[in-house]
Amino acid sequence: MNAQAKPNLLVAALTGIALVAMVAAYFAPIWWVSLTAPNYPKDAFPDGIRIHFHFDGVYNGCKAAGKGTRMAEEIIQKDLAHDDERYNPVLDKGKNIDKGAQGLDCVHEMNTINHYVGMFPIATGAPVEKPLAKFFFAFFATMLAAFAVTKKKLRLAVLGIGFAATAAWMLVDQYVLGHLDAHVKAYMEETGTFFREPERIREWGDNVRSISHAVIIGLILVMGVVVAGVAKLRNFQLLLALVPALLPLFFVVTYAGWLWFFGHNLHPWGAFTVKPFMPTVFGEGKVAQFSTYSYPYWGYALLMLMFLTLMPALLIRRKQLREGAAE
Repeated sequence: MNAQAKPNLLVAALTGIALVAMVAAYFAPIWWVSLTAPNYPKDAFPDGIRIHFHFDGVYNGCKAAGKGTRMAEEIIQKDLAHDDERYNPVLDKGKNIDKGAQGLDCVHEMNTINHYVGMFPIATGAPVEKPLAKFFFAFFATMLAAFAVTKKKLRLAVLGIGFAATAAWMLVDQYVLGHLDAHVKAYMEETGTFFREPERIREWGDNVRSISHAVIIGLILVMGVVVAGVAKLRNFQLLLALVPALLPLFFVVTYAGWLWFFGHNLHPWGAFTVKPFMPTVFGEGKVAQFSTYSYPYWGYALLMLMFLTLMPALLIRRKQLREGAAE
């Protein structure tokens, strides 16, 4: 193996690890949040009211716990019965209980708790980011695959084919198959679960649709910029790895931004009146009688693995470019 082949192989191997970690992270829980309170005893809710954040949505984090599950069901039913008249929108949505393998559905229960302080339903957060996340991951995957390639012509071919496939998939999925319209409809229905102003809900739905159009067009334009940049500028290829490597930062910034939105857009339907606040991004916090816990989960470790493998790959490729050993 010659002196030039060894660093090329190392860059490809490190990038390959990062690519696998990134794809796995898309399907993994990235962050978890749990709420505890005196009326949710540990015997019934060993992890509190827990939810898991993924790139494409929010999922139940509560597990079935035998007798504890039955006790939890009784507690929830009592809470719902107690506030039957005040919280009909919650009751109409469902009883917060899933008799399937997962046991309790803590996403619904978290929505009920948030309703007490006037928060929107969790599913209304990141209404553009969540349905389009898979296309951004395809975009990043194409960039990483191209970065691992040593020859410029082949790199451009990988970018062209990968971006064309991603753009076609995105347009067919969102417009031909109608997933954008279906998502906007679901968003409006979820918002209407708690918020009873049809005109405003319709306006918000139109905003989600318009911003989604802009993001889709913008992503396609960015693809063109990346191809042109790699074709014209030798050092531009470093961005093919640097941008995906910053996914851990992108997630935390987006997550914190939406927490700020939820905490600063409270509505008067809540049983408790609280001042606008910043929900806990990392660590433990307190809201009314609820203790909150917010921490990264194992999916975030995959993102960090991605970052840690791409950094040395970037440094190696940068050194090659300086020495004229890379195209």
